[in-house]
Amino acid sequence: MINNPDKKVEAFIFTEIENILTPAELQRLRVIAKDASFVDGRISNPHNTTKKNLQIDHTTQPYQESTQILGQALMRSEEFRNFAFIKRLAPPLLCRYQPGMEYGKHPDTAYLPMTPTPLRSDISCTIFLADPATYEGGELTIHLGSKPVSIKGVAGSAVVYPSTTIHQVQPVTAGERLVAITFIESQIIDETKRHLLYTLNEVAALEGYNIAWDNRVLLEHVRHSLHRMWSN
Repeated sequence: MINNPDKKVEAFIFTEIENILTPAELQRLRVIAKDASFVDGRISNPHNTTKKNLQIDHTTQPYQESTQILGQALMRSEEFRNFAFIKRLAPPLLCRYQPGMEYGKHPDTAYLPMTPTPLRSDISCTIFLADPATYEGGELTIHLGSKPVSIKGVAGSAVVYPSTTIHQVQPVTAGERLVAITFIESQIIDETKRHLLYTLNEVAALEGYNIAWDNRVLLEHVRHSLHRMWSN
């Protein structure tokens, strides 16, 4: 559910993916969240005084199970893979926002401490687990210049956007916002190049068989050459 006065600015900045989770996965994640231990979210970003949320304790078995469910769901999504050009995926993390909690304006950190090497966060992803009708506030707001875009996704959906964008979670005023977040190191660092290649791939998928074979071969040549050239 997007509140955006200019739909055109969305086109290649971010994408929403419906039904990234099956109903069974969504239900299991809710059960895990209900019984799991959550800790202060500032553990992962202690210098941001506007971060007021809770995140699942990563030292526990429920964290391991939730991460596995979420990671498998993301990686089986062709739409997610096509948009992100995934090189590495950070373990997804369950986050809870109760009344009065929020996360103020911020870009995401450039590198996450992971082994064997830090993960560069090129793309961020939020997966919505709570029914949006069960809580008030809590919209994910992505600031695109003077065009803030507010998203309150349906349960089981995801929104994927560049980690460089300034974004925030609006204060929750009632109910509970339950989401999972993760970060992707992309094969293609440059956002413009990544979006251009994504667009070319979409055109090829939708129109490739409608053009003469020789022209399709040329299109394939351009796509794969740019992917090879721009990858890191």
